[in-house]
Order: sequence, then structure tokens, then C-alpha cells
Amino acid sequence: MALKKKIQELKKKRELVQMGGGEKAIEKQIALGKLTARERILKLLDENSFQEYDLFVEHEARDFDMHKKILHGDGVIIGTGSVYGKSVCIFAQDFTVAGGSLGLMHSRKIIKIMDHALKMRVPLIGINDSGGARIQEGVNSLAGYGEIFFRNTLSSGVIPQISVILGPCAGGAVYSPALTDFVFVVNNISKMFITGPEVIKTVLGEEISMEDLGGARVHSEITGNAHFYAESENECFEQIKKLMTFIPWSNRDKPIKQESRLPLPEYDIENIVPDDPRQPYDIRDVVRSVADGSEFFEVQESWAKNMVIGFARMNGETCGFICNQPLVLAGVLDVDSSDKASRFIRYCDAFNIPIITLVDLPGYLPGVDQEHAGVIRHGAKMLYAYSEATIPKMTVILRKAYGGGYIAMGSRHLRADFVFAWPTAEIAVMGPEGAANIIFRKEIMNAENPEKMRKEKVEEYKQKFANPYVAAARGYIDSVIEPSETRNILLHAIEVAKQKSVSLPVKKHGVPPF
Repeated sequence: MALKKKIQELKKKRELVQMGGGEKAIEKQIALGKLTARERILKLLDENSFQEYDLFVEHEARDFDMHKKILHGDGVIIGTGSVYGKSVCIFAQDFTVAGGSLGLMHSRKIIKIMDHALKMRVPLIGINDSGGARIQEGVNSLAGYGEIFFRNTLSSGVIPQISVILGPCAGGAVYSPALTDFVFVVNNISKMFITGPEVIKTVLGEEISMEDLGGARVHSEITGNAHFYAESENECFEQIKKLMTFIPWSNRDKPIKQESRLPLPEYDIENIVPDDPRQPYDIRDVVRSVADGSEFFEVQESWAKNMVIGFARMNGETCGFICNQPLVLAGVLDVDSSDKASRFIRYCDAFNIPIITLVDLPGYLPGVDQEHAGVIRHGAKMLYAYSEATIPKMTVILRKAYGGGYIAMGSRHLRADFVFAWPTAEIAVMGPEGAANIIFRKEIMNAENPEKMRKEKVEEYKQKFANPYVAAARGYIDSVIEPSETRNILLHAIEVAKQKSVSLPVKKHGVPPF
């Protein structure tokens, strides 16, 4: 009988603690259009897979009458579960308990599950919904954040770290998601900012809404802090699950191999890229024309749109695609697109995902704004990322590859393993029109018909330099191929490079142009 009584007591305690901040606080959470922390975990994980830890942890603060307040679970839920039958570690901040504020014990719970994830070599999913540091706990709250940031850094490149912003994420708290691999946001729910609207109004006298300051669209389209944008929490969870079909569970693993599928017939590679090099097209259609089932999972779709990055499968195995987008700014490289590509290259390299680069760009974006924004430093990140990466690297030059852009986009000189070019490829220091105007300036000026002479010289330059055969003659390109051959040649290159091994100079680490 004593055991039954104890079990009943346990059940009652569980029910009480699992109510978080209580019925009124939960009702308020729902009224804001948000799920509760526990609902979020259960929706994201496989059914009946969640095992919770530290359910009965309570805060130890004594100042400001905190000893009189009971904060069930101290405002965060941690545990393990599975996604597609494979183990993951997870935490979710509970806004119904003290606004999900982070104190010492709250942070210790998160730290515990982070340590578990690294030790067990499984992904870590963090659901952020918090008002920030718990002011009443002072420096203990700051210490907690510091310990979390340290573990984010320690786990980087070892296990996937996924951050989901489902409420406010303010002040120092934003740096943990910024240190993780992928950040998910939801319209009208996600808020990320260092300094809140009230402080901005006090200090600068400017009125700004929380949404305009750091809402989901801001971080998806302007700052690039978010990698995926959703209209609802359920859509967000589906995005997370889809991402996890493409990535490995740790740097020791490979993504789950799927059954190989042919691209869909509507993506005819020979009819996607126009003959006129000045006419734009959607590079994503080229990716779909070579990818299994024409499936492409784009990352950071709404930011730096002149660069397209994402995952697709080739013969059932995940590859990372990095592509210039001729639809936007002719696919030029600039500050943001360089950052976007560089970070993705390093992610793929850390988790042994082969990279396929599709090239069509006129070079780096010129202008005072870009120079002052540090395009030299940011552009150098791409050179560093490609050069440092040791995974299989395949490059296909479709049309333009001019100047520094040719080098930066996974060229042979940065140690791409295989470089192919279509017959339409133009590889040169600069575009034929500009080059002809400089090289043949006097001849054009002195001609009876300068415009006719200019056209002739442009064509002469194209024949001599702006074609793939000059680079192929020097061995910088392995093969000039027909567009229809692209998928099969890439599949062959990926298979050949599977056992690739590279020896690098012994060093602690390099110094990238951060």
C-alpha cells in the first residue's frame, strides 16, 4: 500500500509541474497563437518517444523574495526522444513560467542536455521562447548564458545544432541561436533582437515595433540570421523534420541514403538556360534537372537571393549545392552572398557532405557601397572556405565566369576535384564587351565605323578567350560537356571521390577573414 501511495504522489507532482505556469498562463500563451513548450516537443518528436529529465528542478534564488516563488521546472523542459526513429536531445523554454527567463538552474538544465547531445553524438534541438536573463538572479543568469555559448562552440561541427525561435529571444540570448547551424523562425511569433524597442526609444528617441525590429521576416530577408521561415509552428516543425532527412546525425555519420530517383521530365536541362548570356533564368531549375526526383531543399531562400544554397540528393545521397542566381543581380558576388555561401561550405565540409557548385556570374558587385561594406574581407571568406574544405568538390561552369568570381566559385585553383564546363561557358578576366573596349580602344576609336569595329573586336575576344576551351587547354577544366551529360558526369565524379583523402599542414587552426 505504501508503494501505491508513493506512486499516486508522484503522479500528482508530475501533473502539477507539467502545468508549468498554470492554467491562466497557458491560456495567455494560447491566446498569443503559440503552442505550449510541452506541446511543441511532442509535435516535433516521434510519437511516445519523449523522455523528460530534471522535471522537478527548482531555482535557488533568494533575493527579491524569489524564495517565495515556485517556478515549476524553472521555465525549461529538457529530454531526449527521436525523429524518424533516431535519437535527438531537445530543450524547450516555457514562457508560462516566469516568461521563460533564464536563471542559474534553468541554464544548468539546458547545459545538461547539451552535454548529453555532444557525448551521445546526436543532434540538439533548442526551442527558444524567453524574456531573457532573469534579472533577480543577476550575474548567475549571465554565467548561464556564457556556459551555453561555450557548449554551442564546442559542439559546432560535431553534431547538428538546430534553433527554433518561437517567441522572444532577446539580449544576450540571441547569441546561442547565432552559434548554431540552422535557425527556424515563424511569422508573427519569432522575435530576435539585442536591444528592445523600449530601450531604443529611451536612448535614441525612435519609435519602432518589435516586429520591424527583429521579427521573422526581418531575420529571413534582411539580416540573414534565420535559415528557414514558416507561417505557422506546425509548418516550422515539418521544415525541421525535412531538414533532418538531409543531414547526418553527427560528423561521424552519413545522412540516411534514400532510393535513387531520376529527375522529373519537366526539368529539361537543355531548355532551361537561354542561349543569350544576358538573359536570366532560375538556377534552381538547373539543380532540379540533375537532382534525384527534382527535389531541392533550399536554405536561406529569402536572403542574399543572388546566391542559392541548399540540399539535394544525387543517387540517393545528400549533396550541398552552391549556385549563382542569374535572376537576381545577374548572380554577382557581394558581401551577403559571400557570407551565405561561405558558411554553407563550412557546414557541408564539417559534416562530410559533397559540394556541387554551379557557376554563372559576371564577378563581384562593384561600387562604393560594397567597398565600404567590406566586400574584400567578406569575399575572401569564400576563397578561404573553398580552399579549406576537404570534402569532394565538383564544379560546373554554365555560362559566365569572369574575374575573381571565376576563382571564388569553386575553381580548380581552390582545389575543386572536378571542374566541368558547358560549351556556352565564358571564362575570362572580364566580360567580352568590357575587355574589347579596353584592349582594342584605339582601333575602335580610329575606325570608320566604331560600332561595327567594336562588335568585331568583341567577337574576336570571345573566340580567343571567352570560351571553355582555353581553360581546358591548360587543364583548368577537366571536360567540356553537353548539358544533358551533367547529371551522369556528376554522379560519376561523386562516386570516384567517395574515398577522397587530403593531408593538410599541421596547425592548431587557420585564421579566416571573419
